[in-house]
Amino acid sequence: MSAPNIRRAIQLLPTCATTGIGSLPHTQLEMGLQAALALDIPFLPQLPVGRSSEFMIPQALEGLPGLRWDDEGMCTVDLEAWGRARGDFEARLETALSSGALEAFEPSLDGCRAWRPFLWEVENRKLAFAKAQLAGPFTVRSVARTSDGLAALDVPGLDEAMFRLMLARSLAMVKALRRAGTTPLFYLDEPGLYAYERSNPRHLLAMQELRLLVVALQREGALVGVHCCGNTDWASLLDAGLDVLSLDVRLSLDAVLEESGAFARFLDSGATLSLGIIPTDLASSYEVGELVDAVEVSLKAALPPGHSFSRVGSQVLLTPACGLAMRTVVDAERVLEQLKSAQRRLRDALVAEQPSLRPPYAS
Repeated sequence: MSAPNIRRAIQLLPTCATTGIGSLPHTQLEMGLQAALALDIPFLPQLPVGRSSEFMIPQALEGLPGLRWDDEGMCTVDLEAWGRARGDFEARLETALSSGALEAFEPSLDGCRAWRPFLWEVENRKLAFAKAQLAGPFTVRSVARTSDGLAALDVPGLDEAMFRLMLARSLAMVKALRRAGTTPLFYLDEPGLYAYERSNPRHLLAMQELRLLVVALQREGALVGVHCCGNTDWASLLDAGLDVLSLDVRLSLDAVLEESGAFARFLDSGATLSLGIIPTDLASSYEVGELVDAVEVSLKAALPPGHSFSRVGSQVLLTPACGLAMRTVVDAERVLEQLKSAQRRLRDALVAEQPSLRPPYAS
């Protein structure tokens, strides 16, 4: 399925649909699933508290020979172990990618204990949309280190294998969601793009690889987004062929809107924004109504010709600004409740934009 064809599904999303970024602080699977299923677009919960294998980097690289990680999910690759098993691993990976038989690369119980229960819920609830996510290739290869201290992005052979592994895993997840009868909304989590430099040739190649991954997932029938909770080269992301761009509103919305040409092309393509409207930095103070009002003001001031606030605003998705695993369960539940409040406020603002339907004889 081509990108323009799957992108039409954006028009079928609920108005100002709510979903999550990914991680939750729950230690009980059932409670985490319940919270994730309560939003308009249920999302696959990552539950890393007490299970470091569910942090984003080890989860994305699960199965890579020589992979090690600490209690905080920071990964290293033992180059000797990698070298010994590299040939067999790459052969198995390429066989799976060429055949399309990718089930072996779906998350395991250790990598994501909610994966199988989530698929069951998606199928039995007959969900029209379901969201899943995986750490993106730029972030993973920038953060993961070798046993010699090098970034994986700078190690030829290893960086390609990591990219192919993430390609296989994300495709496997999208295929499984499609088999469950839903349209997948799949986010690549790329906080590491804050370090992206267009002048760096390796970074340019990594951006091209990200584009290839987006297209591959779209061809499997997924709506594809990238989440970046820091500022980056927004024009490059807006022009990356995404269906959805996910960002922290207070940190980045105005910076995105300043890229007027790229933003106009993004909207013209039928893509939409995923607004991380509720802060997850609990040290910050805010009032939900003021957050929504600020979004309305910013969008109205920056929308290009031919794009109304009522049209663009109705198609945005609403999320917390980032994942919630490092918060308490009580704090996470409060953020998700505030997300619903923000949705109501934004929907009210959109209704107020509709023209009056008073009869022609009314004064």
